[in-house]
Amino acid sequence: MPSQSDRVRVVARPGAGGPARELRDGQIFTTRVGLRIPDRLAFEAWQAAGAQIARVVDSSAWCLGDWLVYGERRFIDRYRDAVAAVGLEYQTLRNYAWVTRRFELSRRRQCLTFQHHAEVASLSSQEQDEWLDRAERGGWSRNQLRKAVRDARQDALAPAGTAPRWRGEGCR
Repeated sequence: MPSQSDRVRVVARPGAGGPARELRDGQIFTTRVGLRIPDRLAFEAWQAAGAQIARVVDSSAWCLGDWLVYGERRFIDRYRDAVAAVGLEYQTLRNYAWVTRRFELSRRRQCLTFQHHAEVASLSSQEQDEWLDRAERGGWSRNQLRKAVRDARQDALAPAGTAPRWRGEGCR
């Protein structure tokens, strides 16, 4: 009889906003912005799912972040072993989990990358949304968003009467 970790399946599912689908035993659904994980999943199945996700070249940082956050909550005493088994740098995984925690699934922007979200993750939720709105509207790259945020911070610290650096030039 196969173990639950042999039966775990990470299944691609288009879109994040469609109707909820019943998760079968051992199934984890991927979406563009995260994972849907069943409420009851054995440690071995959770660990196997993480290894499977890590092997996929196009694996999403969002998916790994959701996997880590779930594991931190559910498998406290075995979390570090599972993370080590994934084979990615610990600091990288910590960053994925941190950004994931800063953006609930419903606030993640499908047309922006994980790195766009990481650029504004340290800001308040309101500021995050404002900057992500600007990046979406302007079709900004991650680097354009980074520069705009940095310039706005420098402008906020500049002495009164100094001309602002950020005006949105170079952005679509």
